[in-house]
Amino acid sequence: MAFDEELAARVRDELQPYARDLAEIKMFGGLCFTIRGNMVVGVEAERLMIRFDKARSDEILAKPHVTPMDFTGKVMNGFGFVAPEGYRTDKQLRGWIELCAGYVDGLPPKKPKKRKPPAPKA
Repeated sequence: MAFDEELAARVRDELQPYARDLAEIKMFGGLCFTIRGNMVVGVEAERLMIRFDKARSDEILAKPHVTPMDFTGKVMNGFGFVAPEGYRTDKQLRGWIELCAGYVDGLPPKKPKKRKPPAPKA
């Protein structure tokens, strides 16, 4: 599934204050932005994926244009999707980025996963 390149560019611009610790990873069929290994936001098709404090789930999921993230059919606590109407303006997008980056910036760095070496060829 392709993701909205224009939205990805807008997200990159808003995440510039975190550029030193920022990375991009293709996952979930879209593009995820991480700070020190922790997902902050992402772009999946035309939706903005957001990450926030689980303790604020009820409050954030009650906002207009926000739905729970449920890739596997099970709701992922602390994650959600924002429809295009919810991030259309720069002010709206900036608000989501600040919310998510503010939460993730307080998390400890995520340790890189150890990769298994490829299996020997027979």
